[in-house]
Amino acid sequence: MLLDLSAWRILLQAVADAWAENVERFSEIDSAYGDGDHGVTMGKIARLISREVGSPGATGETPGDATTIKQVLRRIGNGVMAIGGGSAGPLYGTLFLGLAAPLDPGAQATDAATLAAMIVGARAELSTITKARVGDKTMVDALAPAAEAAWEARGDGIVAVLGAAAQAAAEGADATANMIARFGRARSYGEQTVGTPDAGALSTSLLFKGLNDGLAKLGRA
Repeated sequence: MLLDLSAWRILLQAVADAWAENVERFSEIDSAYGDGDHGVTMGKIARLISREVGSPGATGETPGDATTIKQVLRRIGNGVMAIGGGSAGPLYGTLFLGLAAPLDPGAQATDAATLAAMIVGARAELSTITKARVGDKTMVDALAPAAEAAWEARGDGIVAVLGAAAQAAAEGADATANMIARFGRARSYGEQTVGTPDAGALSTSLLFKGLNDGLAKLGRA
């Protein structure tokens, strides 16, 4: 099984849908100890992705003019970097640019090993702009285990890679509820943050859930 550009558009639209459906949830969680703007920013990112990949049935948009997977991901990444609203723009913009990094410029499809390398690349690229590590109650708590799980499953096919990444990311996001925040505004609340999951970890987990859900949609297409 390979994921071509058309398939990637479907997967990325599924990510945008997952984020758009959870805007209020993101903001509610982030309002507890953060700036409360995570939902607004993720909504903006979701709309940007929809404009780039096109979703005529839902948004009336037509796909952007990118002709390769790398171009689509880089356009999304650069667009997200320009979105205002706290740290989510730079962080997710960097993540998407990291997904694109391992791809050959002209690549028209990705296999399981390449897909796993893309997720690992996203984790590596994010580490260039944040010192957050697993256990610090950030999006890294979802992204790092997703990258590790994807890499371990790289020999088992695309379904296995995305399934493993989605499960690991969800478990990592859930685990943040028991952590003390060490970054951002929430850091000043210390132990009070225990009991509330991290909004960024949740949105990252939904990125991988969206990719996995998009894969299921491909099977029904």
